[in-house]
Amino acid sequence: MTDRDALIILNMISGIGSARLEALLARFNSPASVFQASLRELESIHRIGPSVAEKILNWKEDVDFEKEMTLAERGGVKIITRLDPEFPEILKEIYDPPICLYVRGELPDLNQRSVAIVGSRRMSNYGRRMARHFAESAAYADWTVISGLAYGIDAVAHQACLDAGGKTVAVLGGGLARIHPQEHIPLARDIINSGAVISEFPMEFPPSRQSFPRRNRIVSGLSQAVLVVEAGVSSGALITANIALEQNRNLYAVPGQADQPQAKGCHLLIKDGAKLTETFEDIMEDSEFLPGFCFPSSRKSRTEASQETEAEYEACSEEEQKILKVLADGDCPIDSIAIQTNLPAGALLSTLMKLEMKKRIKQLPGRHYTIRG
Repeated sequence: MTDRDALIILNMISGIGSARLEALLARFNSPASVFQASLRELESIHRIGPSVAEKILNWKEDVDFEKEMTLAERGGVKIITRLDPEFPEILKEIYDPPICLYVRGELPDLNQRSVAIVGSRRMSNYGRRMARHFAESAAYADWTVISGLAYGIDAVAHQACLDAGGKTVAVLGGGLARIHPQEHIPLARDIINSGAVISEFPMEFPPSRQSFPRRNRIVSGLSQAVLVVEAGVSSGALITANIALEQNRNLYAVPGQADQPQAKGCHLLIKDGAKLTETFEDIMEDSEFLPGFCFPSSRKSRTEASQETEAEYEACSEEEQKILKVLADGDCPIDSIAIQTNLPAGALLSTLMKLEMKKRIKQLPGRHYTIRG
């Protein structure tokens, strides 16, 4: 048995999580060595009682390792353990990182520019609009959107990110062979094509009330920032928010209407110190990963700056180049930009937002736009 196989098996044994794994490794040094220990040795370890010791000793009675590997292979699922280089470094920072990650799709680089967008399952029209706005903005700014594939805000955030051509990761509260809710299976398929659907649970693990809070710690753990769009005072989104604070993540909340129950949780978070957030730039301003960010010591010559600007222009889409060409002569109102570029209203607005997120242009009062200096 390899150490990697041992970790997958330990992850499949009920009752073993991060804390008990650390206790076992502190005694036996390697995951494979755990399965060479006697019952007495296992029972003597702090946090490992007789019940868990019996499960480890007789693991083949409850764990079908070969079946698990076959299910994963047939489902196109890659299992990443803590020993593997692909395991996200950002997730190792939390106090109880998962033992394994089951991944369907391609896991983006989550060590920078990742934001969790979470909120109420029973969202309002305002909440839907805000979730879409923030997810689109994140995608345009090249941030990965993390959420939980649940009804409401989660699903809207995933879909909006996909619609904007971004990358998104859905974290499940059950195994990848039991996607929940089943109505979101088509959405999960789309996410796999532009990101990943992941879980710490074995393939056929059923979602439950206990598994969703564990899911939430991964949603926040994979993110530099956690944004709550709408939440009741007892919603799961507030659990994610509290976990985010414990994990030392930046916490943001979107204000809502004072008489709406979906706004109560966000207002409570703001009162307790979460940053009141109106645009995605509020999040980007707190991050050292701002597009175009450079340290004072990395000043460039005029020639280098000119070459870099030209390269950035060439990298822009055709629609973006049309707008930049119009704004090259100075600031311009949106109506005039529309006439000169001949772009449809929807394409114009989304392209302007993309350029704002890329820090290429900025909006002035009166819906005028100008190139950033």
